[in-house]
Amino acid sequence: MAGAFEQARTLFLEGVAHYEAGRLEPAERHFAAALALAPGRPSVLTNLGTVRLKLGRTEEALALLQEAVALEPDNAEALGHCATAHAELGHLPQALAMFERALAIAIGPAPVLWMYRGNVLKALGRPDEAAGSYREALARGGDAELLNYYLAGLAQGDAPAHPPRHYVEGLFDGYAGEFDRHVVEALRYDAPQVLVGRLAALGRRWAHAVDLGCGTGLCGRLLRPLVDRLGGVDLSAGMLEKAAAQGVYDDLQRGDVLEHLQASRESIELAICADVFIYVGALEGVFAALARRMPAGGSFCFSVEESREGEVVLRPSLRYAHSEPGIRRLAEQHGFRVVAMERRAVREDQGEPIPGLFFWLEKA
Repeated sequence: MAGAFEQARTLFLEGVAHYEAGRLEPAERHFAAALALAPGRPSVLTNLGTVRLKLGRTEEALALLQEAVALEPDNAEALGHCATAHAELGHLPQALAMFERALAIAIGPAPVLWMYRGNVLKALGRPDEAAGSYREALARGGDAELLNYYLAGLAQGDAPAHPPRHYVEGLFDGYAGEFDRHVVEALRYDAPQVLVGRLAALGRRWAHAVDLGCGTGLCGRLLRPLVDRLGGVDLSAGMLEKAAAQGVYDDLQRGDVLEHLQASRESIELAICADVFIYVGALEGVFAALARRMPAGGSFCFSVEESREGEVVLRPSLRYAHSEPGIRRLAEQHGFRVVAMERRAVREDQGEPIPGLFFWLEKA
């Protein structure tokens, strides 16, 4: 028995080391093996549940975390992760109740718990309480950049020109596994087909194309027959892994869209950006950098959520919307001609179509 316990302890500690280094799959295997040797240990249940939560196996994670909480009702860490699992599964009242329990017994300032509590309150349609929770997280030393971004989304602060990089990266790393199915089936997302469809109708071929914010490669699959060389750029490692599996890109780079364009020295004949500018914000830098890389006659096409309140607006969804006059101003300023524009939904949200603008530009 002692031998099994020591082996379980060794596996657990190795799992912690993998987890802290960001190696989620090996961490999961070590925690699972430790649990098999020492069933019912709350620390192992909590860590295994946490790593499965990060791997997107939310229902499995919830079962493990609920078991940990049943064994240790005053374990604030297990309660917090259990609340997070409930929130991700849409169990908002249960999530809020567990965050409240965790905060009641947490040792220290616990800014992350206050922030997650705010996210649940926002999802429950209680924006003033959500803002109060975000401010409490700020006062307790929470991530100021992220929390001010959340407050700006609730119209309780100035909107930044761009979202926090780590917010976008984390959002899509956690979304990569189910992205294609969710956006296409649940959100009725067809921006790649709309954008590439008009390009294909031109009957031309491009020497070098870049899929900016390529995600899992939904645009890449459609673009491949139209181009000689196809590159992709995305901030999310999880998304790039899925894109690489498509086998359609000649080159994939991890990075911010604007930073990539500013650092690139290659000529880009075609740039496509499907439903990405909602997580970029101000577009002056993108237009300027692309104008320097694109020869005359080059093509630039993209979709945006439509704003009628201002040129760039941060919505409560934490996505940016852009106006038609604002896009046309940027195009003219940076030497692009608007070849075509369509006003149509970019996707659905809660069953409601989100108004959007689709642009096809040519470098003058």
